[in-house]
Amino acid sequence: MLHPFMPFVTEELWSKQGERPEHPLITARWPEPEAEIDAEAKAEIDWLIALTGAVRAAKNELGIPPGAKLAAYCPAPGALAKTVVEGNAGAIERLARLTPIHFADAPEGPAMQIAAGEDAFVIPLEGVIDIAAEQARLEKALAASRKEAKSLEGRLGNASFVERAKPEAVEKARADLAHHSAEVERLEAALARLG
Repeated sequence: MLHPFMPFVTEELWSKQGERPEHPLITARWPEPEAEIDAEAKAEIDWLIALTGAVRAAKNELGIPPGAKLAAYCPAPGALAKTVVEGNAGAIERLARLTPIHFADAPEGPAMQIAAGEDAFVIPLEGVIDIAAEQARLEKALAASRKEAKSLEGRLGNASFVERAKPEAVEKARADLAHHSAEVERLEAALARLG
């Protein structure tokens, strides 16, 4: 990277570093990376990212503080899950705030379920949040989103609105409908997590 700015210095350094062919640095080829991608390590990192993302999304949906440390249970872990959890317990604790992870059945009571790869985790919520209040909040938000989505569907289903309204207004209504439909799905998933 220095060569365009200091060609004399870099040419001198090039000539002094080990056996070099007779050609100068300016005509040398760029180095080729020789490292191969380790498929096993990539699978482990992808699994860890999936677990962390799922835990953070679930905490956000349920209003659990991001820094809250929760216990997790995985009744039937796959080989990849065991390998990643045993080898990266510290990273999982820092990134997903799960401590500890038990490979056993979860205790009875309110819990949320998350998935990482093909593994399902159960995170007990007893004492973490007020389940009844959270369900009420989610149901209220779900009802509001459903009402708004139904209103937008009715508006877009009306041929005279679509024909007479400005194209920008129709596009905005379609975008709002897509947003509220996605919100309904997200809230339904959050309610399902609470069981």
